[in-house]
Amino acid sequence: MHHCVKCLALLSCLWATLSCAGENYGEHPAAQVVIEELVKEEGFEREELVILFSDAQRKDSILEAISRPAEKTKPWYEYRGIFLTEQREDEGLAFYEEHRETLERAEREMGVPAEIIVAIIGVETYYGRITGSYRVLDALSTLAFDYPRRSPFFTSELKHYLILARDQGFAPGDLKGSYAGAMGYGQFMPSSYRSYAIDFDGDGVIDIWNNPVDAIGSVANYFVRHGWRSGETVVVAANAEPGVPDDVFVQGRSDLKPEHTVAEFAAKGVTAREAVDPEAVATAMKFELEDGYEYWLGLHNFYVITRYNHSAMYAMSVYQLSRRLAGLEP
Repeated sequence: MHHCVKCLALLSCLWATLSCAGENYGEHPAAQVVIEELVKEEGFEREELVILFSDAQRKDSILEAISRPAEKTKPWYEYRGIFLTEQREDEGLAFYEEHRETLERAEREMGVPAEIIVAIIGVETYYGRITGSYRVLDALSTLAFDYPRRSPFFTSELKHYLILARDQGFAPGDLKGSYAGAMGYGQFMPSSYRSYAIDFDGDGVIDIWNNPVDAIGSVANYFVRHGWRSGETVVVAANAEPGVPDDVFVQGRSDLKPEHTVAEFAAKGVTAREAVDPEAVATAMKFELEDGYEYWLGLHNFYVITRYNHSAMYAMSVYQLSRRLAGLEP
């Protein structure tokens, strides 16, 4: 595309105006690199990107939020109290009823239980009510260019974001998300959007911000693409004999993948409290209560939930909320 002289003059004037509006990324060296890559590799117009990055604002509140020391992990009995509340259950049931037709279609076509989809959206954004107030452009630019520790990751996400905005016809300066750039009902990062978000209502646009149909379909597709097995058990309660070593149980993000069979765990003193295939692979989990512990064996589908957020307590919260929404647990 060739711009006429008049168009280029207008672009230059707008660029100069935006560059004076506050601390932006119009002339940032790292932004220039991204511009060159997008022009060369993805066919973007350089002038349009220059204007866009001149509009992207550095946000110190984003840097403060992401640099905040991680709080000590809450024990399970406190953590679950955040998500397993009467209000979240009531709003989930209302969301379920409002979107029942879409949820049932997603379950029918993709095999992911409706209550799991609702629980994910409920845990992530309170059913679309709290989706983030930062411009995604500002969040990703700030973290790409002014947060060196994770700059490669956020630079990649920024490029994914600009590509998806162009492909879908969105104005990249308009979309809102979390301080880390997670978007919509299900809080997809841009790379996840490009890989897993789908146009579930067939209108030609994949809108996970304002269209709950696309959001529901996209969460279901995320689970399918990560290996959800329709109709399989997710997790079973277990008993643990006294003295079972701590290293038998999940310790963190890096050991969530099931690698030992139910039978092997039984030999180590952790036994399922209901019938389950002894050759099924599982992870053993130990969750702290106010007066002791509870024990669980997470099966393949439990691991799939942890692909959404790499935390056993997160996955258990989603699962238990889903059970309540389905009327299967008090």
